[in-house]
Amino acid sequence: MFAILGLLAAIAGAQPAVAQESITVLAAASLKNALDDTDAAFTKATGVRVVASYAASSALAKQIESGAPADVFISADLKWMDYVADKKLIKPDTRVNLLGNRLVLIAPANSKLNVKIEKGFDIAKLAGDGRIAVADVKAVPAGLYAKAALESLGAWAAAEPKLAQAENVRATLAFVARGETPIGIVYETDAKIEPKVKIVAMFPDGSYPPVTYPVAATAATTNGAVARYLNFLRGGVAKALFEKYGFSFLIKPVS
Repeated sequence: MFAILGLLAAIAGAQPAVAQESITVLAAASLKNALDDTDAAFTKATGVRVVASYAASSALAKQIESGAPADVFISADLKWMDYVADKKLIKPDTRVNLLGNRLVLIAPANSKLNVKIEKGFDIAKLAGDGRIAVADVKAVPAGLYAKAALESLGAWAAAEPKLAQAENVRATLAFVARGETPIGIVYETDAKIEPKVKIVAMFPDGSYPPVTYPVAATAATTNGAVARYLNFLRGGVAKALFEKYGFSFLIKPVS
């Protein structure tokens, strides 16, 4: 009898554990710290695990186009969300412009630079013999915003030969944090999470398109937890966490 009970217990113990429900999110690199905290809060509230992958929005959009498994896409600009939308790769009714950000000029934390950015700003002269760290100006949102700002300020032609272009905004931040370049252009939220850099100037509003982070469910997802996740991103808890990191919340929070 005891042998039979022991066998039954062993069989029960050998049954595979029920896998934790999870969703996969592809998100712009600049969101990492804030979104990691938000995802942790979501998991605590729902029990649903979030697997987040961070990179340049351009790279993520191409991954979705190539069939990479993903439930949610969060871009750092409208262009790359429009790109996947035009290819019918997101669910349009789930799309919302969730967050905003600002473009700043940074330098190593011990830098003595203190400048005002305005029309005629000579960023090339400011860099001296060094280079200007920036994300890829042809594809990555932070680079696209930076190019637009420099063009509108009349600084692009002189700045272009001095650019040190990186694969995403966090790589740009690292160039300056390591002292490899004397200045760089990143989002305000990136500068705030890196103690080895300082903000030396804000780019004027209107010198570049508003930095906007749209979010949407992918067209391929059948994951029932996605609606709960998107709803959580639009709520008060997420708003407080994003604003703690310096993002602006562009919608009225849902309950």
